[in-house]
Amino acid sequence: MRWLLSLVFNALALMLIDYLFTNFVIDGFLVALIASIILAVLNTIVKPILVLFTLPITILTLGLFLFVINAITLMLTQALLGNDFIIDGFGTAILAAILLSILNMIINRLVKK
Repeated sequence: MRWLLSLVFNALALMLIDYLFTNFVIDGFLVALIASIILAVLNTIVKPILVLFTLPITILTLGLFLFVINAITLMLTQALLGNDFIIDGFGTAILAAILLSILNMIINRLVKK
């Protein structure tokens, strides 16, 4: 149940990022929910592999490279969804990843309660 609630809140966070950035476009809540599911799967499967391969640079940057990895997973999500989910530029993806990380931290605290 918590996982489902977390997915819905994550979709709402993606919709908020869509509202804040002009270069970040999501066509509706259903697409945001599908993007949230794809992002959860990518974070479970692909992200640990990317973290393992980029461990030296992550240590050198004191963990800040994790935002780049989060941006890569966002761009992969965009590639899987096609024209319904558009991120125009890697800089926008990094800013969206930072904001999504902050919102996910808040969401996780709310869902745990």
